[in-house]
Amino acid sequence: MRSPLLSRRSFIRAAGSAFLAGLAPRQLLALERTDAVFAAAFMDERGSFGLATLAEDGTIIDRSPLPKRAHGLAFDRNYNRVVAFARRPGTFAAIFDLNGRSAPVVIVSPEGRHFYGHGTFSRDGRVLYASENDFDNARGVIGIYDATSDFTRIGEYPTYGVGPHDLSISLDGEVLIAANGGIETHPDFGRTKLNLGHMEPSLALIDTATGSLIEKHELPAELRQLSTRHIALSGNEEVWFACQYEGAHDDTPPLIGRFSRGEPIEFIYLPEQTARNMANYVGAIAVNRKEGLVAATSPRGGSYVVLDVATGSLVREEKLAGASGVASGPHGFGISTESGLFNGRQSPVNWDQHVVRIG
Repeated sequence: MRSPLLSRRSFIRAAGSAFLAGLAPRQLLALERTDAVFAAAFMDERGSFGLATLAEDGTIIDRSPLPKRAHGLAFDRNYNRVVAFARRPGTFAAIFDLNGRSAPVVIVSPEGRHFYGHGTFSRDGRVLYASENDFDNARGVIGIYDATSDFTRIGEYPTYGVGPHDLSISLDGEVLIAANGGIETHPDFGRTKLNLGHMEPSLALIDTATGSLIEKHELPAELRQLSTRHIALSGNEEVWFACQYEGAHDDTPPLIGRFSRGEPIEFIYLPEQTARNMANYVGAIAVNRKEGLVAATSPRGGSYVVLDVATGSLVREEKLAGASGVASGPHGFGISTESGLFNGRQSPVNWDQHVVRIG
């Protein structure tokens, strides 16, 4: 694993002199002092949307406009670029070259599809995978885009489920992991959830070479209203997942779980009051592999938790109004809020639900 210093230096080196020359002195100083660089989508005070890079202390380094609101992000370390995916049921994804050598590329989902706000690159950076909705057939698909040729769409795989949200890839690049939230939607009805009485949440492992299903984990009947939404991988390929509950408000189902290939799901049961503080909603999850920690945020509950990866036990719980995006940092996690905080620094923008570490 590269040190934080090397990560920051590699970002500066890749960004190039033109990018650095355009930064104000305060931004340059923040970039020199930071141990890590992050990216997050935002809405500014005028109601315009964009993507920002920021230092570990929350200082905004650079801002780029987006056509509409974005949601999740994907980073490609091979070619130093980041993708911002439209919020459901949006139809755009914007790819930014952090080297500053080429203009942003904006792709549009094909007819009959829309993005679900998440995606991932292949390990070599040559392919971009995006979670999409085949809405007329109420099925999830993974759009496949050639990242070496202007991100031309070259095919799709099924997600073997309904309402896919987050999408990840194994450390060896051979398996895609899809979090099928189980919720049917259609753009004719906006963001309305159409099947809350008969949801089908699941987690699917899919062969990157063929698109065939390797294994599928469906949630037990008593947890069918627990929408599987977000994914993070530990260093030993264990899949951690986070959920949002669509059942009764006074229920306290487990919101976090994990599994390894070939093994059943294990749910993490938090202390009762901690579980209630999460308000049946986890907005994002991340693993710090170096420190053996996993963090999960709850914007609705105004809190976040940190767990031990090995045991699943609660390390600490923190109150943080609008706690939203989370990504592994050189020390713990980078955490954003809907009101514009990042690691405690107030920004003049409102951060969206996710943040990704880059560089």
